[in-house]
Amino acid sequence: MSLQTLFNDIPFVERLGMEITAVDDGHAAGTLSLQRSHSSNPESLVAHGGVTYSLVDTVGGAAVVSLSGSISPTVDMRIDYLAPATADLRAEAEVVRNGGSVAVVDVEVYDDDGHHVATARGTYKTGGDGDGSPWTEGVDQAAIERLEND
Repeated sequence: MSLQTLFNDIPFVERLGMEITAVDDGHAAGTLSLQRSHSSNPESLVAHGGVTYSLVDTVGGAAVVSLSGSISPTVDMRIDYLAPATADLRAEAEVVRNGGSVAVVDVEVYDDDGHHVATARGTYKTGGDGDGSPWTEGVDQAAIERLEND
């Protein structure tokens, strides 16, 4: 199973309609088709900030996991909303620091109309023992081991 498939199979990712389109060597990209259920305005289609944040967090996490090779939960995320999102979203993430216990990633979000919607910086935990973690419960351990060995 590829890392891209692993992230696309996350129930929350499926539920929001996200798609991870690329994951490789500290970089990831993803899209989200904006739906009425994502709107913060009952009269028009304007993405709720939580929808944009969720895309940022997921794409950023995929970029980190492509380097760490293991579950890497978010420690902190700062996001600046630059414009209202009124069309489908795309995000690009790049790991800027991959340390022994944390990684830092920058993420940029644009909508299909070309608006720069958000910019973010996230910190993810990369080190430590994952045994007994809720993130690994029920996860195919062979798939995790293949990621670690790639």
